Amino acid sequence: MHVYDIPMLERFRGQERRRGLLIQGPAGWGEFSPFPDYDAVESSRWLAAALEAANDGWPTPLRERIPVNTTVPAVSPQRAHELIRASGCATAKVKVAEPGQTLADDIARVEAARDALGPAGALRIDANGAWSLDDAVTALGELARFDLEYAEQPVRSLSDMAALRRRIDVRLAADESVRTAADPLHIAEIDAADLVVLKVQPLGGVRRCLDVAEACGLPVVVSSAVESSVGIAAGLALAGALPELPFACGLGTVSLLADDVCATPLRPDAGYLPVRRVEPDAAKLAALAADTEVTRWWTDRWAAAKGVLDAR
Repeated sequence: MHVYDIPMLERFRGQERRRGLLIQGPAGWGEFSPFPDYDAVESSRWLAAALEAANDGWPTPLRERIPVNTTVPAVSPQRAHELIRASGCATAKVKVAEPGQTLADDIARVEAARDALGPAGALRIDANGAWSLDDAVTALGELARFDLEYAEQPVRSLSDMAALRRRIDVRLAADESVRTAADPLHIAEIDAADLVVLKVQPLGGVRRCLDVAEACGLPVVVSSAVESSVGIAAGLALAGALPELPFACGLGTVSLLADDVCATPLRPDAGYLPVRRVEPDAAKLAALAADTEVTRWWTDRWAAAKGVLDAR
């Protein structure tokens, strides 16, 4: 086991450092990096994904490279513009509804993103379920003028997602509500979303994601949980195995980290990433190793999550 500790270039989801645990098995490397506030039950899905990657490997890919978006945190308009222009990507996902910020802040950031992309670029936003139904109607009414490709998880519940779709003219993508739904098929049954966002670790592995995609019957966007390149490789394996991939994927997030565990990180080249395995670099693992206290905390999380898996 190797526990990494990497500073983030921009604050993201309240985090200023990204930490996780890497393991090596007969099939390769796997990553276990649930966010700090996740309990053992939720973290057990992340562990299942790591074990699949290390022990079982992934399905044969149907494509060799994946179009990706660049992810823009809740930064200033100028910084958002800089990040998009530097990324080389034709698609950008912009974080909105950040605690402590206003709709005016969101509008300014999204406007800067549209300017950086130009009229032909694809622009999507992500509210992480932070808006109420009425606030989402107001916000999307304002932001729709920037020609949004879709809005990701603008409200928390599936029932509010379904109600919102009837009040606005913007595509909706379900993310968090997919992971918390007891029956993913229910999303399609109540017309709660136009597409679904799938993340390998939170859902329990590549094969589990493929099952969810089939059950939903909706177009899929594969996204990351802001992992190291080891975790991103699992997302690329999923994107490569899907029967259809109509949208760019949210897998270009290694750029949010100050460093990576691989000597050749999975960073987009002209808006694309290759579908391939990665091998952490020994020198990088040593340089980015967490201290004793952080390492112990992560190994305890691993043990707790494994206890949940073993009890099933």
